[in-house]
Amino acid sequence: MKVLLVNGSPHEKGNTYIALHEMEKVFEKEGVETEILQVGNKAVRGCIACGSCMEKGKCVFDDIVNEAAPKFEVCDGLVIGSPVYYASANATLIAFLDRLFYSTHFDKTMKVGASVVAARRGGLSATFDELNKYFTITGMPVASRQYWNSIHGRTIGEAAEDQEGLQTMRTLARNMTFLMKSIALGKEQYGLPEKEAPLRTNFIR
Repeated sequence: MKVLLVNGSPHEKGNTYIALHEMEKVFEKEGVETEILQVGNKAVRGCIACGSCMEKGKCVFDDIVNEAAPKFEVCDGLVIGSPVYYASANATLIAFLDRLFYSTHFDKTMKVGASVVAARRGGLSATFDELNKYFTITGMPVASRQYWNSIHGRTIGEAAEDQEGLQTMRTLARNMTFLMKSIALGKEQYGLPEKEAPLRTNFIR
């Protein structure tokens, strides 16, 4: 099994990384292959709605989005980590996710998703909700635990002192591993759920 962990912080080894790395340690113990992809310090522009990906099967801007696409396709789970900026995720990460999810046309159904957020104090739940929407629009089950997936820290490295936050990450990784393995067994026995042809409507027709 493979999990791709996306670090949306501009600090490669900051508090978001501490959360992701705590999960990574559990995944490795469970025999799950991992990779942390550093995104938050990259130059990533937003989607321009050109539609080129519909023809080419990849984004017209050949950057880390196209680099991440094949990793996303083969993984069983995706973890998205972000610091909180004004009760929202890092704008670089959002640009990355918009383009990654829209330009990749492979079936994401039953890949397991999880989001984790880091902040000094507030805005965590709003950012957590924002990131989870990428999963729920694409048929990806969302892994959880008994509290929202957040960790606290102001200065770089301070999150390592948040014992509850670290425990949250470890439990989340265990729950995510269980869910991925259970889905794999279910796919072997039952296959994926039947899909209907999509119906595209708007408010005027």
